[in-house]
Amino acid sequence: MAEHDFLNEEVMYDKALLDSLLLNNEIDAFREEFLELHTYDQGEYFSEATDELRSHMYELLSPKEVAEFLETTELEDEEYDHIFEEIDTLYASDILSEMSFDNAVDMLKILPKTKVASLLLLMDKEASEEIKALLHYEEDTAGSLMTTEFISITETMTVREALVQVKAQAPDAETIYVIFVQDERKRLSGVLSLRELIVAENDAYIDEIMNERVISVNVADDQEDVAMIMRDYDFLAVPVVDYQNHLLGIITIDDILDVIDEEASEDYSRLAGVSDIDSTKDTVFTTARKRLPWLMILTVLGMITATILGNFEETLEQVALLAAFIPIIGGMAGNSGTQSLAVAVRGISTGEIDEQSKLKLALREMGSGLLSGLCCAVLLFIIIVLIYQTPILALIVSFSLTIAMTVATLSGAVVPLLMHRMKIDPAVASGPFISTINDIISMLIYFGLATSFMNYLI
Repeated sequence: MAEHDFLNEEVMYDKALLDSLLLNNEIDAFREEFLELHTYDQGEYFSEATDELRSHMYELLSPKEVAEFLETTELEDEEYDHIFEEIDTLYASDILSEMSFDNAVDMLKILPKTKVASLLLLMDKEASEEIKALLHYEEDTAGSLMTTEFISITETMTVREALVQVKAQAPDAETIYVIFVQDERKRLSGVLSLRELIVAENDAYIDEIMNERVISVNVADDQEDVAMIMRDYDFLAVPVVDYQNHLLGIITIDDILDVIDEEASEDYSRLAGVSDIDSTKDTVFTTARKRLPWLMILTVLGMITATILGNFEETLEQVALLAAFIPIIGGMAGNSGTQSLAVAVRGISTGEIDEQSKLKLALREMGSGLLSGLCCAVLLFIIIVLIYQTPILALIVSFSLTIAMTVATLSGAVVPLLMHRMKIDPAVASGPFISTINDIISMLIYFGLATSFMNYLI
C-alpha cells in the first residue's frame, strides 16, 4: 500500500487524491469520494488536514456533513479551539445545531466564554435553549454527560399510540432501542425495549407491558459511578433523573466509553506521577510543567533517603560491601510495592473492593510480599555466599529483602485504601511516590540490621 493510503479495518482512502481534489476545487469529485467514507475515516482525514485544506472543506461541505464526522473525531482541546476560531461564526453555530446536544455541550465547554455566547446567540433557538440547560451542570457529573434527545412515552398510552409517538420522536433521538415511560407528572415510571413494543398487542396499554424496575442515575452522580452502573448492567442507555425522579435525559453507551477511556488515562497518568497524560503535541515547557510538581516532591523525599545513608556512614565505612546491595533491596521493595498499588487502585476504581474486602486485600498483599520476599531472599543468599563467602552478610541482606518486600506490598495496598477513605483519589498515590517511600523504609531496615550485627560482619 502506498504511503498516502490509510487503512481502517476494510476501509481504505487515498489521502493524496482527496488533497488534490480539494486544492483543485473539484467539488463533485471530492464530495463523492469523501462522503463515501465512514464518518470515522472522514474525521481522521480532517484531523490530519492542514488549515488550507480544512478551509476548502468548509466551502464544499454543509454544516450537517461536518457535524457528523466532527462528533466522532478525537482532538486535543486546543485543536477544537483553533477549529472554531478559523470557521465563520454562523457556519460554526450551524455545525453545533446539527450535533446531538451532549456532544455540542462538550465542545462548547472547551471554547472561551465570549465565543460560546456568540455561538449560542446565532444557533437555532430550540437547540440553544437545550444546550444552555445542559451547560449548567457540573463537569464530570451525569448531568454533563446526558442528552435530552431521547424517546419517551406515557404509561396510559396504548401500544398503537406509542408506536406513532416513537416514530415521530425517532429522527431526533440519540437511540431508539430503549424507550422510557413517564407518568402524568413526568416522573420516570418504566422502561421497555423497541422489540417489546413492536411485538406487543396493539390494544395493550404501556403500563401493562413495561418493566417497572428501572435502574436510573441522579443528575449529580459522578461520571465514574455512572460508568460502573452501565458496565454492570450492560445498558445501551441509562436514564438520568432529579431528586423527585423526573426524567431529565439519558446517557448512552458511546459517551460512557469515552468516560472509561478518560478515567483510565487519568489513573494511568497519576500512577506514572504526572498531573495529566502528556500529548505528543505538547511543548517542552508544557510537558515540564505537568511533570514538575511530582518530581519536586520526590526530590524532597529522596533527600530523606540520602540523610538516612549519611547517618549510617560509619557502618558503610566499616563494611563497604553493604553499598553493593542497596539497589537490589530498594529496587525490589519499590517493584513489589508498585505491583500491590496497581492492584489496589484498580480494585477501588472498578468497585471490586468494599469495606469488607479491604482487610482481606491488605492481608493477601502482605502475605504475597512475604512469600515473594522469602523466595527472592533464598536465591540472593545462595548467590552472595557463592560469590563473597560471607554467610552473615548474605543473611542480613536476605532478611532485609524479605522484610522490605513484605512492608512494601502492605504499604502499596494500605496507602491507596487510606486515601480513598479520606476522599482523595487513590491514583494520587503514584508509583514513584510509593517507590520513594519504600526506599526510605527498606534503607532503614537494611542499615538498622547491618549496624546491629556489625560485630559479626567485621
